[in-house]
Amino acid sequence: MAINLVNTKISTQVLNFQPGGLPASFDVTVVNESNQFASFEIEIIAAGSGESLGSNWYKITPSVSAKNPPGDSTKFNVTIINTPVAGFIGKMNLIVRIFSLELRSEDRQILRLIVEAGAGTVPMQVELITEKFPTLPRELIEIKVRVFNPSQLPASVSLKPVGLKPQWFINGDEKLLQVAPGTKIETSFLCQLPIAEELPSQAYPFTIEANYPNGIPSRSQEGIVNVNPVGSINFKCFPDKRQMPEFRPWLPQPGTNSTTYQLECRNLSNLSQQISIEIKEGEERQPKCFWEVKPEFLELQPGETQNLQLVVKKRRHWFGLIQKLSFKVNATVSDHRINANDENQFIRLIIYPILHIWLQIVLGTLLLILLWFLSWLNPDSPFFGHSDAVTFVQFNGVGDRAVSASLDQSIIRWNIAGFINPLINQQEEKIKGINKSVRIVRYKPIDNDVVAAGLENAEIQLRDVLGSSGNKVIFSIENKDDRVFGLEFSQDSRFLFSGHGSGAILQWNVNSALLGDSKSLKEPINTKNGKNVNFAISTLTLAGKDKQNLVIAGRYNNLAIWNYSQDQLWKVPYNPPGSQNDYIESVDSAEYNPDLLATADTMGQITLWNMKQCLDNRKVQCQIIDQWRDGHESKAVRSVALSRYGCYLVSGGDDNQVMLWPLSKEGKREPDFINGIKIQNNNWMGWITFWKRRVINSVDIKVVRNKILVISGNNDSTVGFSMIDIDKKSTCQEQLQN
Repeated sequence: MAINLVNTKISTQVLNFQPGGLPASFDVTVVNESNQFASFEIEIIAAGSGESLGSNWYKITPSVSAKNPPGDSTKFNVTIINTPVAGFIGKMNLIVRIFSLELRSEDRQILRLIVEAGAGTVPMQVELITEKFPTLPRELIEIKVRVFNPSQLPASVSLKPVGLKPQWFINGDEKLLQVAPGTKIETSFLCQLPIAEELPSQAYPFTIEANYPNGIPSRSQEGIVNVNPVGSINFKCFPDKRQMPEFRPWLPQPGTNSTTYQLECRNLSNLSQQISIEIKEGEERQPKCFWEVKPEFLELQPGETQNLQLVVKKRRHWFGLIQKLSFKVNATVSDHRINANDENQFIRLIIYPILHIWLQIVLGTLLLILLWFLSWLNPDSPFFGHSDAVTFVQFNGVGDRAVSASLDQSIIRWNIAGFINPLINQQEEKIKGINKSVRIVRYKPIDNDVVAAGLENAEIQLRDVLGSSGNKVIFSIENKDDRVFGLEFSQDSRFLFSGHGSGAILQWNVNSALLGDSKSLKEPINTKNGKNVNFAISTLTLAGKDKQNLVIAGRYNNLAIWNYSQDQLWKVPYNPPGSQNDYIESVDSAEYNPDLLATADTMGQITLWNMKQCLDNRKVQCQIIDQWRDGHESKAVRSVALSRYGCYLVSGGDDNQVMLWPLSKEGKREPDFINGIKIQNNNWMGWITFWKRRVINSVDIKVVRNKILVISGNNDSTVGFSMIDIDKKSTCQEQLQN
């Protein structure tokens, strides 16, 4: 006879249970009759129970007993929370199975369960047959739902998907179902998704809510619709053909040197996209043009359409044949899961000479004489100035030389020693072979033997302009696809800062490179911690007593300060704030009065600032000393420069005028010169280009003994120079020196 190693006692032999009412429970006491430690488990088996409820109709506490020593007992509590058979009313036997893995023995006890009529409706079980729906816009998806009624009574339930838009559902977003006791029923919702422009690619979570009458708690089941990327970017250039000038090309129109194409970008995808434009000239031998895309890139939301402007500039010749140019315009998208339709567009440009063919025939004889006369004034001659717009000018430290940069891909070094009148015959050297338009050129503060040049293709070159190597390129910093608009050396010439169209500020270790460390210019110092001011940069300067603060200005009239020694960056409030076409074009600080800062913008406003307090404490606003907008007929001011002690300010702008502003030691305009002094600039080709609408792109000032030297660079390719006598020593300068 086998020995029973498990002794079981049940607290009751008959148990009543009413679905929808209170749970029914009983205790099971198990005694270890073996001679070893053992753990025990309990399982309840109901006759006629199916898989619909599984073991979810009861709970056992504890689920497994700890290992008990011989003779010790464990009490289990069994709670009936639902009927074992859906819809059943009556009596059934429950088998209580007690077993132990260690003893390989079990015991079974019988319990009579009396299931009474339910006290109320039991909540139904709601199940999503499929929980995840990967799909595309405009596709039809079927959301299948299964409902199970575990109660003894028929019940009604209202199903509603929440989280998806109601208009997406073809047959409505609510269904009312009648479910018999103990049965399952399936239904579905048909969802028609909208077009790609109205349905961004992302995850759309939703919930199937089941609501019951008579205050029964609701149930819900979660699902998700994953919309994959789809669609395209439509890119179009219009018109695809332009001529310069646009109307009446047979009339001389010398001021017309540019034309504009519209670039339309439409986002027909369900992804946000950043669109950038790349321009390539069609033929290698065709004349070079200067082009600019405004703005540089677009942020397009799904379904959005925006335009860019492609401005093509080309200096037209007085004589010659019609020029036919072609360009390839390429649109690039940020997310390559979406393609651009017709991403390559070809546009054409027809350029007429200023004097039409029939006018050239009429003036043929005069033209031959003029060509003979002008042959020694060929703009490409190394003895005379630039052949395209001058973008930047700067004096060296002592004021006996200057450099100028131009869109004609050259830099000119000028000799100013002994000047009496204009710059004629004072050109020392024309540095050519740069092969890209030069945006900006800066002298290295110490020794003035090196200049940094920022090129149109975002390259930065360091050139020896005074040494025996002549115009040799010492180093070339490759930083393509991010054009450089601002350069500034640190006071000790150790670092070079560059500001770019993307808003990036980069710091280069120039001093180490000049001493022979060729690795120091392969990447900027702050590549990993690089700064980005999030606006297109147009100009830079250093300010403050220790010259550790880089002042940054640019698009939307943004003004910011970066203390690069402490790596702190903050913005300075500027009034008025600007639109996307407004820029702070120029900033400058006084070398020996570094807290004095001058700014100029395209709205015609010149502002003088005292930066001391806001540089010492960034939470304090910078102090405006003086501000005016009538200095250049309310037209854009392109450049400002301060003398070393900050006693003189020079400015130039779109009114073709260079203005000199004597200042007090506090940095305000002198009352006797509140409207400034007009400077009459001498230039070597002014008599040839008198007909042009000239714009002053850059100015610089230097006070040498009792003379004020002013140099300017103009968009008509000329470099202007003026020398003004100072009758007596400036009171401002005398006070600051003392």
